[in-house]
Amino acid sequence: MFKNSINNYIIIACLALPCAACNVPALTQRAANKATPAGYNNDTPADTANTARVQWKQFFTDPYLAVLIDSALNSNQELNITLREIEISQAEIQARKGEYLPFLSARAGAGIEKSPRYTNIGALEESTEIVPDKERPEPLPDYQAGLYATWEIDIWHKLRNAKKAAVLRYLATVEGKNFMVTNLIAEIANSYYELLALDNQLAIVKQNIEIQNNAFKIVKMQKDAARVTELAVRRFEAQVLNTKSIQYDIEQKITETENKLNFLLGRYPRPIPRNMQGFEAMVPDVVHAGLPSQLLANRPDIRQAEQDLAAAKLDVAVAKARFYPSFGISASVGYRAFNPSYLLKTPESLLYSLTGDLTAPLINRNAIKATYYTASAKQLQAVYNYERVILNAYVEVANQLAKISNLGKSYGLKSQQVQALSRSVNISNALFQSTRADYMEVLLTQRDALEARFELIETKKSQMNALVNVYHALGGGW
Repeated sequence: MFKNSINNYIIIACLALPCAACNVPALTQRAANKATPAGYNNDTPADTANTARVQWKQFFTDPYLAVLIDSALNSNQELNITLREIEISQAEIQARKGEYLPFLSARAGAGIEKSPRYTNIGALEESTEIVPDKERPEPLPDYQAGLYATWEIDIWHKLRNAKKAAVLRYLATVEGKNFMVTNLIAEIANSYYELLALDNQLAIVKQNIEIQNNAFKIVKMQKDAARVTELAVRRFEAQVLNTKSIQYDIEQKITETENKLNFLLGRYPRPIPRNMQGFEAMVPDVVHAGLPSQLLANRPDIRQAEQDLAAAKLDVAVAKARFYPSFGISASVGYRAFNPSYLLKTPESLLYSLTGDLTAPLINRNAIKATYYTASAKQLQAVYNYERVILNAYVEVANQLAKISNLGKSYGLKSQQVQALSRSVNISNALFQSTRADYMEVLLTQRDALEARFELIETKKSQMNALVNVYHALGGGW
């Protein structure tokens, strides 16, 4: 009667085990919003042509720049670190894949054990005759060899989903590498154009130093002729010294920019070969922005965020499956004997077993719940991050397209300003030599002309940087 009651309790507990384990807490889930506007602004008609599909070697036609980019893609340390992360992700896939396959191992061993006589095992050994007419060995050796297998039956796809999540994270690291490539190419191109701009500014400064030295000589001769005072001489001298100081500032910036490029190329400082002529004549190529929806396919950071989001959803499924019962099978087959000469005797020394297990959490499931809540929160984080990356990509493209348009208009006006001031420098010098203009007019005109030429070079550099940045924002280069 008592034995039957115990059996009934065991059966009830086994029936309640799956039901209790399947009580999963409800969580709030949210789908990502992938909607994008029809265009980047109202003035530009929608067009599917997209500059992002152009390879970087066709987009950047300067041979010096192409050599720098190609070298960086092979030698940049940060990029090589990311490539190793991809290998780590590949290994993680293999580890996850192995978890839902059967584990098979071989084992062989030998041992010796002496049980005390006045114990249950010792008493049994004492009363057992192993071989007739032969004394039982004491202590009794033990030799064994066999195969052992375990396998968790993945009914709820917990292990398979974990493997799929590892695959998605591997794909995310690949997209992360692609995004790093676009960032690296853009950074090298921007630094290269900055270097060209500094070269042109240095040439302008040297030209102005020569012009100001000539004016300084003239004003000293005029002072000797009592046509101007010592004040004019000192003001011209100060102007020359100020311009020379600007020259050394620019040379320092050139050195730092060259070293930055060398760092990106993974090498120690050395001169950067470049085309020092024709920078002002460079005309930015026409950019085809395409449709905002194309960013979902072209931008590696969006693709990376999408893979991370899919992996986070699978993590929730894996955490949810931990509430359900798990089923496992274990088996073994081999030989075991107290004497090596008996070890392979069949069936006397044959050993085998087959076991099935059903386990599920019933009480104190706080750790499983915490993992489940954490996975859900990370999934929501991945949703918000995905939407943020899409929005950021759209804003970057819209800003750079507007910048290209506005800089084009600004460059035209600044070119006219430089031409007007260049003519005014010649006029002011001529008027000063004929004592029809004050020396302050000459100094101010030279200063304005120098600043205007500097601003023109800066505008050209900004134009080229905007071209690079819009190519990067569209997702080109990888």
